[in-house]
Amino acid sequence: MESTAPAGATIVGVDIFGPATRDAMRLVAFYRDALGMTPTALDESGRGAEFTLADGTAFGVWQPDEAPSASGYGALFAVTDINAAVARFRGQGATLSDPLETPVCFMSFGKDPDGNEFGIHQRKNRD
Repeated sequence: MESTAPAGATIVGVDIFGPATRDAMRLVAFYRDALGMTPTALDESGRGAEFTLADGTAFGVWQPDEAPSASGYGALFAVTDINAAVARFRGQGATLSDPLETPVCFMSFGKDPDGNEFGIHQRKNRD
């Protein structure tokens, strides 16, 4: 099947996985102090952190503006153009939030048909 998606509007990988939380700094402290993980990026507003693991995988915690559901989010799927991707996925039947901006990325959140939360994610700087 040939893709006709606009440039930047396809999933290219998983940027990050991890839970949403109501208390980001509590969870950051847990993963840092109890599990020995070192944060590699901290949100300046204290809403979360990323931990880059030895295999290059990114694990993160995030405190959204609204209280997260019990399941948090499963994965943030990587795209290179958040606006084009959200428009495309909405056009294909996905319900996604408007993109929000953080100091390091753009994100949009949705749920699959079983209620599992996921995100669409565009890093501002790719390593």
